[in-house]
Amino acid sequence: MTIAGPNSGTRPDDARRHNRTALLRRLHVDGPCTRATLASELGLNRSTIKAVVDGLAEAGVVTEAVPAQRSGAGRPSLLVLPEASAAVVLAVDVRVDQVSMAMVGIGGQILGRHSWNLHRTTRLPGEVITHVAESAQLLRDELGVREQSVGVSVPGVVRRADGLVFEAPNLGWREVGLGTRLEAVLGSPTAVGNDGDLGALAEHLRGAAREVADLLYLSADVGVGGGVIVGGVPFRGSTGYLGEIGHMIVKPGGRACFCGEQGCWETEVGEPALCRALGLPEDTPRGVLVAELRGLTRVDLLDEVRDWLVTGLVTAVNLLAPEMVVLGDLFAALPAALVERVREEVHVRSLVSRAGGGTRIEVSPLGRDGKLVGAAELAFEPVLGTV
Repeated sequence: MTIAGPNSGTRPDDARRHNRTALLRRLHVDGPCTRATLASELGLNRSTIKAVVDGLAEAGVVTEAVPAQRSGAGRPSLLVLPEASAAVVLAVDVRVDQVSMAMVGIGGQILGRHSWNLHRTTRLPGEVITHVAESAQLLRDELGVREQSVGVSVPGVVRRADGLVFEAPNLGWREVGLGTRLEAVLGSPTAVGNDGDLGALAEHLRGAAREVADLLYLSADVGVGGGVIVGGVPFRGSTGYLGEIGHMIVKPGGRACFCGEQGCWETEVGEPALCRALGLPEDTPRGVLVAELRGLTRVDLLDEVRDWLVTGLVTAVNLLAPEMVVLGDLFAALPAALVERVREEVHVRSLVSRAGGGTRIEVSPLGRDGKLVGAAELAFEPVLGTV
């Protein structure tokens, strides 16, 4: 991060605004810390930090408090804490079976949430948009706050410029102007992203990959999606159409996929494949499937799923050379013994992994909230510079 200093050639107002945004982002992502830590991490002198913190405190954006745990003698340094309600965003995670929403304050604090199940008759875009608008108003009334921005996660091909969902096969959506339609009914700036892309963002900022610059996030729900972080920055493609790694063909002539192709990766490792491997109906409730996976003693039942998971990961690792792969959603419920086998086999079979000393493969700690967290961070991107 480049911080505007006194000799940077920028105008004073621009420098103050830049420093204010940088400091607020540091508190938002990494949590409370002292003024001395802020000065050290941001490369600013103490007087500049004092001016920025004092200005934010006057505006009610931050407060200072004595740390709960004290060590050493003498007067403890005060911690600078973000005030969660000073800037609030609305996060929406649209899945095939459920929609989750949350009002989120600075620092990532969830202030309130709501969710409901989706069925074939309630997956129509208009139905979802109406329910989101009604639920958003309920949250506003309950919490006494209003969002400054909205972030939405969708399992489909999304044009980031305007939130057009070109296609979301598992939802049955095609060419849905979700961003513009939600912005019209909510009255707040709205950004829409692919769920895999936002899952990667969440892991990079608040999950397993906080200190990782190059990341591949892979998640399994009804389908399989992915997101990529390169050099600490989300890789979104030229038009934002990125994240459909589940439609990489791994088995030519294999099972028919929702996308119209055959043998896509998600047909071999997604939710239906996991149900088949365990002898469960493909419409098994999500909670039942997760419980079966977490309590599984016969890991050999998932041998075929493991083989296809490794096959796809070897290709992805050879192509992207990530420092870390994070497994999310249903993949996070896979037995630990199976995940360890996947690590070993990817290392052996991937040329890039062997050459680089091994790509780390970790399980997401964010659970089912991962993409909701990513949607919130998408919404915060334009907000932190205006608080």
